[in-house]
Amino acid sequence: MSVTPFDALVCPLDGSPLRREGATWRCPAGHSHDIARQGHVHLLPVQQKRSRDPGDSREMVAARRRFLNSGAYGPIAAAVSRAALAKVPAATAVSCLDAGCGEGYYLRQLAAAGSEGPDLALIGVDISRWAVAAAARQDRRPRWVVASNANLPVPSGTLDCVLSLFGFPVHAEFARVLKPGGLLLQADAGDDHLRELREIIYPSLKPRRGFVAPAVEGFVALPGESVRYSLELRDSESIADLLAMTPHLYRASATRRAQLGKLTALSVTVDVRLAQLRRDASGCERAIS
Repeated sequence: MSVTPFDALVCPLDGSPLRREGATWRCPAGHSHDIARQGHVHLLPVQQKRSRDPGDSREMVAARRRFLNSGAYGPIAAAVSRAALAKVPAATAVSCLDAGCGEGYYLRQLAAAGSEGPDLALIGVDISRWAVAAAARQDRRPRWVVASNANLPVPSGTLDCVLSLFGFPVHAEFARVLKPGGLLLQADAGDDHLRELREIIYPSLKPRRGFVAPAVEGFVALPGESVRYSLELRDSESIADLLAMTPHLYRASATRRAQLGKLTALSVTVDVRLAQLRRDASGCERAIS
């Protein structure tokens, strides 16, 4: 098995193919995109930004890197890798894009899990420049790109698999870039995910909703998987890192954050639903604009 970068990129400005020329990606119209010293490329035009520095901050990325590299979410990564590689012949090459890749943990775990399997062409996309730079520093084998899930800089119908893990899925765009029969793996928090942490942060929790498999135009739902286990956080730093990598950080009052800051241990429930959606041959397609 080999891991290589997925390099069929398109220009975010006009949708034409990009070609690498030294330290620059360039399209026929002359739009150029320089490769950063860490190895990633920035394909997020200013008109696609909703803020000056979108996505996770440097501090959030650092917290996520420490937490994930500890192996705390290893069972989730293992479930994603199993699903992505299931029934794929060893002699087959598989292209996979992580939409909202963060600092690259799940793509790195997929590469490790596939060591005896098919060749992998990998690309990670995130809107945060801090996250993509961190991903590139840790592993240069995949192609790391700063871009938006709403405008993925890859041609239509070229990917075997798309990962959308705790992110912001744009299903029409995922359907566009996947091959007919391609696989979308979408991980979302279950009702009990980090319940013990949330019980400290919020005065009351929303009633349980139960899991309903997403019905998405252009996709056929396949049997999914639930990943559930108890996670023991044994120091205040791990608790702080977990809080910092979730949206709960900004929703917690100063009093509640102070309460969490005093804890030196916390047992939390990990409850994640991994949906599998197969790209229908009649799924929607559109060009990048």
